[in-house]
This record gives sequence, C-alpha cells and structure tokens, in this order.
Amino acid sequence: MAYDDLPRRYHRWKWQVLISFCAFYLFVYTGRFNFWPTSPLIKDDLQLTNIEIGVINAMLLWGFALGDLVHGRMSEAYGLRLWVTLGAVFTTVFNWAASFGTSAVGFAIPWGLAGFVNAACWSPAISMISQWWPRRERGIAMGFVGTISGGSMLLMWWLSSWVAAEWGWRAAFRYPPLIILVLGVAFYFLTRDRPRDVGLPEYVEEDQISAAPESVSEEELRGLGPYKLLLTNSRFQLACHVKGLENVARYGLTTWVPLYYFEAGGLEITQTVLITFLLPLGYLIAPPMSGFISDKLLGSRRRPLVLASCFFSAAALVAIAIAPPSNAWLGAALMLWGGISMGVSLISTISVDLSGRKMAGTGAGVLDAHGYLYAGAQALIFSVLLDMTGSPWPIVFLVMAATRLISAGMISRVRV
Repeated sequence: MAYDDLPRRYHRWKWQVLISFCAFYLFVYTGRFNFWPTSPLIKDDLQLTNIEIGVINAMLLWGFALGDLVHGRMSEAYGLRLWVTLGAVFTTVFNWAASFGTSAVGFAIPWGLAGFVNAACWSPAISMISQWWPRRERGIAMGFVGTISGGSMLLMWWLSSWVAAEWGWRAAFRYPPLIILVLGVAFYFLTRDRPRDVGLPEYVEEDQISAAPESVSEEELRGLGPYKLLLTNSRFQLACHVKGLENVARYGLTTWVPLYYFEAGGLEITQTVLITFLLPLGYLIAPPMSGFISDKLLGSRRRPLVLASCFFSAAALVAIAIAPPSNAWLGAALMLWGGISMGVSLISTISVDLSGRKMAGTGAGVLDAHGYLYAGAQALIFSVLLDMTGSPWPIVFLVMAATRLISAGMISRVRV
C-alpha cells in the first residue's frame, strides 16, 4: 500500500516501535561503555598500563563488531525483537561477570563477551525501524535514535560515574545494567517486528535508492546471500569504511579524553567527568536537526550532512590538539563542538537506505561492525603510541582529524 494511504493505526504503531526502542536504548550504554568513565579508577585499582587499558577497550569493541556481523542476519531469521531482548539479558549477565575481575585478563574476557551480546541490541532494532519507516521519513526516525544514543552516552557518563564514586567501580557494572534487563523484556511485549504481525499492510517503498535492494529475489536472500549482495556493492563498501573511520574519532575521543584531561591537564576526576559530559551532549543535540534537514529540506539526501560532519569535526580535533589541556572551560567548549559536529553524520541511516527492508538488519550490522573494528584498532594503536613515546597527546588528536578528512573524500563518491 502507498505510504500516504496507510491507516492511522499504522502510524500509531510505527511511533510505538520507535519510542519503545528509544526508551530502551537510553540505558543500553550503561552496560556497553561504562568502562570509559570508570577507567581511571579501574586503572588505579588493578594497576593497569595504557596498553592494558587499550586491550580491554579493544576486547569490548571487537566483541561488539563480531556480534554485529552475526546478530543482524540471525535476527532476520529468528525474530528481531526476540534478539534485542536476548541482547539485553546477556548484557546484564556479562557486566556482572566483569565486575568480579581482579586483573586485566580477568576483566577483559567477560568484557569482550559483553560487547558481543550487547550488539544484539542494535542492528535487529534498526531493522525493525526500517520495516515501519520508509526512506522518505527514515532520516527523522534515525535522528531520534541518534539523539537517544547521545542521551544514552550522557546518562551513562553521569550514572556510571556517580555509582562508581559512591560505591566503587565494581558497582557501576552491577546495578545500572539491571535497568537494561527490565527494559529489554518490556520492549519485547511493546513492539512487533513488522506491520503484518499486527494485521497491518506494508508500505510500498517509493524511493529508488531503497526500492532497488528490496527487489532482490527470495533465492538471493537465502543463507549468506545478503552478505554477498551488500559486500559486492561498492557504495555500501565505501559507507562501511567511512563509518569505521568515523568511529576512530568518535570512540577515540570517548576512550582517551578522560585520561587526557586527567593526566596531561592535571584536572580532578570530577572536572574530567564534567568536561567529557559535554561530548555526548553534542551527540544528543545534533541528530534530530540533521534528520529533519535531510528528509524535509534535502529530499532525503544524506551525503551533504556526512560531509559537513567530517569537516567540522576535523576542525574541532585540531583545536583539541593545540589547546592547553589545563584550560577546563576551553576543553568543555571543544567537547561540545566535537560532539555536535560528529552527531550531524547520517552514516548509519545510509546503511539502511542501501540495504532496504529485506537486508536492513544485515546491512546495519555489517556497517556497524566496521565501525567497531576500527574503534578497537584505535584503542590499541593509540595505547601503544602513548606508552612507547611519552604520551604525545597532540599527535593522537591530529591523527583523528586526518581520518575525518579521509572520510570526506570517500563519502563524496557515494551518491545517496
């Protein structure tokens, strides 16, 4: 059925699915990235080196990347909302396991498994959104998701830091993740995978960019077929590597900024948390604006906003590299600038646009896997660089800036 002709009940359901996921996802980062604000305390308690911190980060990020490759496709076969709920349950389990770690290895192994299972909370849900939201409005829907991702990061920084400060870092891995468990179960009962599951008609995709991949035959979608179709699509491949390079900067900032201002700037842990608090605040502000601009002003074109994100975030990273880390007010302003400029990017929406509904879970997972593969690499590479050469912090941020400029050159070749 044409999207404009769908009944009012359809539109109530599409918002119910989106809002239910957003409410759930607001707390998901308290079981995924809670190592970052607590890392100074863990490093001191377990006597870890920068390299060990990098390895622990890489275990989470690469575990998540592996999960991305698996969960998107598996959820398409066995149930989207079921997979999200299972991800919520096992995220809580492995956070608790990590909280009992007494060494780098004892912490890193369950933490890597936490990353693997937590990935089930992402690509299956993005596939659900694509079932209800066509490309003409998908930028707005994904803008809401992007805002919630920023809000989740913001909430995680505050909640995990507060719990760790009051009851120790181990408590930050035990109690906040329980909220994920409860909301994950609620999500299962409040949503449905597709309109037909509640007796509603499916929308007809009118935009050719998403309609083309939806025209593939059922035979091509069997087994590993979606992986073959997507990984032989040059535009999708470029988008995946742009996502990877984007995460070098996005998660590079989140990984290293707390230690940068704590060690190089000599700031107190409370000041460090307040400065880095503004990075996810920027992630929260930007996505709805970029989604609205893309869908309503640019005819659902995504590339201009990704390019804008690349250039403005590169400038922010150069400024961080040359600004004195002891200046807390300047650091806070640069974190907000960096967060907003990174948050403008619509690269995750591009993956769904190029995959279509039938392969949205696989597409979202494969693209996100590239993001976390690169993010894990930066954690290791920068940790080795910092340990071996006397903490050359400006070089770290300048390398991140360079990745943003490379991304701009790559995305300019993707017409979407």
